[in-house]
Amino acid sequence: MIFSTSLAHKIAALKQNTHPMSAGRLTFSSPLLLAPLAGLTTTPFRLLMLELGAGGAVSELISGNGITYNNQKTINMLKIDQREREHVGIQLFGERPLAIAESAKIAEAEGARFIDLNMGCPVKKVVSKGGGAALLRKPQELFAFLEPIKHAISIPLTIKIRLGPNSQEITAPEVLKVAHDLAIEMVAIHGRTAVQFYTGTVNWDAIEELAKLAQSLPRQLPIIGNGDLHTPSAVQKRLAITNCQGLMLGRGALKNPFIFLHGVSPHTDICFSGHDYFEVLLRLNHHLDHSIREDREEGRLMQMKKFAVSFASGINNASQFRGKIWPITNRKDLLDLAYEFYSKIENVDVFKDQVSSEADSELLDVHKS
Repeated sequence: MIFSTSLAHKIAALKQNTHPMSAGRLTFSSPLLLAPLAGLTTTPFRLLMLELGAGGAVSELISGNGITYNNQKTINMLKIDQREREHVGIQLFGERPLAIAESAKIAEAEGARFIDLNMGCPVKKVVSKGGGAALLRKPQELFAFLEPIKHAISIPLTIKIRLGPNSQEITAPEVLKVAHDLAIEMVAIHGRTAVQFYTGTVNWDAIEELAKLAQSLPRQLPIIGNGDLHTPSAVQKRLAITNCQGLMLGRGALKNPFIFLHGVSPHTDICFSGHDYFEVLLRLNHHLDHSIREDREEGRLMQMKKFAVSFASGINNASQFRGKIWPITNRKDLLDLAYEFYSKIENVDVFKDQVSSEADSELLDVHKS
């Protein structure tokens, strides 16, 4: 059995409240998808989130240039576990369309369910070369950029964008029209501009207007909304009113591994205990042990440290727990400490809808380390 009988029953009960979502040729078991997170949405965490209710997942962003240059570390990032093949897309980034097209073919051969093109990354080293959010600057050139990628693969092509380069250049409406003309399967929209990075608040009004625009096009273009959906209540509220086909959750899943389950269940008395959280860490540890990627033990330990700390975000005494976690040198000691911390908490959920923006900033710092 994957989880204890008690936790398995909770998961099964909450999954009954979800419904499938269709986006072009793609079908997901839930309207809530796991967003790409650099260095985090690798196979172990993707498998875990799929087990805990995510309808689908997107890999961390992977360099199209690195694949075509036959960089072994980059190629290793393409590996997909047999258990996730029907649910996972590979996200590529780059500035050379032919290189991305070739990389997309390789990713398709590795078993990707779809290819997602990153058009929203605001990081300087990506944008300065013409990739990521830089592609939003000249939407009139996008058709020629995307066409060879679309034609290189037989699986669906999706894109993830922002509202535009900055508040004076909101190019998303033009990007959607190009996506429509190329029969892109779906567009995920993060409701900030590139210059905002992750500061300020997401403009959900803009996302909803873009979703309406997509619905008005001759061929309906599925829109996935993304940004600041960090708590189950925030997800529930947005699901109830959104024009989007689905929502994409990123940092919220780092704090609360059950957010995909509670996010679709607004009226439930099911709560998760500290022991449930510890079980999730044990399951992640299992996935790391059986990962198809050839990660070194130091890397697996670091992943466990990051998730043990981020799952504790918002819980009383989390900062002391974090301070004890970082010096640990092996996973057994880490799990012992995690058990001691989590097993004392009867109901973790009472903390998870009260996570402050300050805790959110700490979380970002943890995963940058």
